[in-house]
Amino acid sequence: MNAWVGQTAGDYLAVSTGLCVCACAAGLFGEDLLQRGYRADRVVLAYVATHPDATTRRVARAIKMPQRRATHHLDRLTDDGLLTVASVGGPRALRTYRLALAIGQPKQTPDS
Repeated sequence: MNAWVGQTAGDYLAVSTGLCVCACAAGLFGEDLLQRGYRADRVVLAYVATHPDATTRRVARAIKMPQRRATHHLDRLTDDGLLTVASVGGPRALRTYRLALAIGQPKQTPDS
């Protein structure tokens, strides 16, 4: 609005300010979309940390997320080395995941 009013009044400082505000808003919108994916990763990671051997289907239901999106986040966390696939066989929805072990940490047991 500022850019339009400034253009009709011949105030080019207002025009440049209005365009700058629009560019900043677009950048903030893009950053919010990026951060939304990271927030979902954190939720998935926290769930798997508290529920070892959680299946893809169980993760999706627990955090109220479509199974396809949960699979995407689990795959990304596995690729980043934060999670490991505990059971590979069977359908993708029934794969189980655990936290990846850091060097020097004791192995996880089903009771931990």
